[in-house]
Amino acid sequence: MSATTPETGTAPLRVLIADDQEMVRTGFRLILAAQPGIEVVGEAADGAACVELARRLRPDVCLVDVRMPKLNGLEVTRLLAGPDAVDPLHVVVVTTFDQDDYLDEALRSGAVGFLLKDAGPGLLVEAVRAAARGDALVSPAVTLRLLSRMADRHGPQCGAAAEGASPHELSERELDVARLVARGRTNQEIAAELFISVATVKSHLVNIQAKLAVRNRVEIAAWAWESGQMGRA
Repeated sequence: MSATTPETGTAPLRVLIADDQEMVRTGFRLILAAQPGIEVVGEAADGAACVELARRLRPDVCLVDVRMPKLNGLEVTRLLAGPDAVDPLHVVVVTTFDQDDYLDEALRSGAVGFLLKDAGPGLLVEAVRAAARGDALVSPAVTLRLLSRMADRHGPQCGAAAEGASPHELSERELDVARLVARGRTNQEIAAELFISVATVKSHLVNIQAKLAVRNRVEIAAWAWESGQMGRA
């Protein structure tokens, strides 16, 4: 295991992959191992093994399938990243099943990402890098479908813990960023569209979360839909 990567001179991002299908684990490992600055440090074929390995190896990011034997991915996420977890880890839930209840439960359990297995290699790598930074990344297809009707399904529960938050609390640029988050854009895409740096996007996201009292970009997006901002984008 190398201490640093030649390209950056920094320690590589250490990733644990948990999926009951060997072919999926192999595919993810090959994709990630080909990236500079990412190292796959372990693989697990069931949820119990994932929890044991994660607690022993302390990876930077755990990629966890939803449907696994012994413990499913949502239970694994709760144990590794939930409110009762000691020294929680960054977990990205990866699944074949595009179901809103899985997304809701994954985020409530502490996941910082939710990815469909057909999202493509680029989004997989981006999700790992985002999770290591503590950012949330949800497959855009899931985000757009879910958030466009989240107010009807959940009322104030998901959107802004934000029920009392006003659009006037955000600057015009922060509103622009919030609307683009709600449309499923990544930080890089937001930066390109608004002609600002990725670092500036991240700074805006921190400010938005503080002003709206929300926990992640999914809740920022839900607030944007629920507060009527998307009709003004």
